[in-house]
Amino acid sequence: MIALEFPAPDFKIQKTEKGHEIWDIIRKKWIILQPEEWVRQNFINWMMKVQLVPAAYISVEKGLNDNSNKRYDILVFDQSHQPWMIVECKSSDVKLDEKVLMQILAYHRTLQVKFIAITNGNECFVADIKKANQPWLASFPKFYI
Repeated sequence: MIALEFPAPDFKIQKTEKGHEIWDIIRKKWIILQPEEWVRQNFINWMMKVQLVPAAYISVEKGLNDNSNKRYDILVFDQSHQPWMIVECKSSDVKLDEKVLMQILAYHRTLQVKFIAITNGNECFVADIKKANQPWLASFPKFYI
């Protein structure tokens, strides 16, 4: 498991008739602030500020392009613009169990990433997909540009 220490949030949040919304720096739009969205935005912020992943290499909540209507939470591309890591975010009260793992592995079959990650904001597990016999990584993989 990778310890997550999120940076102090500096998010833009507004209250509307729909409820609270948070500005998504990647999608460049206001998003309704649900518990899973709070985790997603904090994880993106952590990747950018702590892991130094540039925003230009991050994609958020887009379809898999496989006729399934499934959408990934976060996809990080490498310097060759190939999928590098997929992240599945869950709200903090969701247990990271086999069901979550099977969900992200299904996304991997379409996207063919090097790393998979699952997080609920309290816990984070990352695996190198090519090293299936190894347990979860002890640290977040280094991102190189």
